[in-house]
Amino acid sequence: MNVLSRRSIQIAATFLLLAGTWIGQNAKALEAPKERPILTITGKIGVSNAPNAVRLDMKMIEALPQHSFTTRTPWYNRPVKFTGPLLADVLRLVKAEGQTIGATAINDYRITIPASDASQHGVIMARLVDDQPIPVRDKGPLFIVYPFDTSAQLRSSVYYERSIWQLKALDIQ
Repeated sequence: MNVLSRRSIQIAATFLLLAGTWIGQNAKALEAPKERPILTITGKIGVSNAPNAVRLDMKMIEALPQHSFTTRTPWYNRPVKFTGPLLADVLRLVKAEGQTIGATAINDYRITIPASDASQHGVIMARLVDDQPIPVRDKGPLFIVYPFDTSAQLRSSVYYERSIWQLKALDIQ
């Protein structure tokens, strides 16, 4: 073997090693859900655990940092405590890169939410109401909720419509 081919092999091996390290750090797969998935996230995401998607079960959602707020809503006759991960944390988990979130409920109701709402308003993807899991018959198991009592701006039909319950899917665009 001549010197040029050895050097070419060394360069190629170094390149492959560096490329493999970069790919491993930047295109990571999430662990697959161990239980029944309750949320599917598609679109402009940087990780996956299913073909072109991230599927999350409730344990995976519970493993994210949990946040709570109490707020009045049009759907309950008293202030209610909502608990779950921040929508911003869910978007970070999947490395979302889009400007809008297409949210779909179990009954196929769809709404578009600006991705900026997640960080700007402290939106929660609630899994608990008053410290109890949310049954499907009562808007569960997941409910995107804005902290309506923090701002008069949020107490409007625009934000009430973006608060989607029985959430089953997010599509990042």
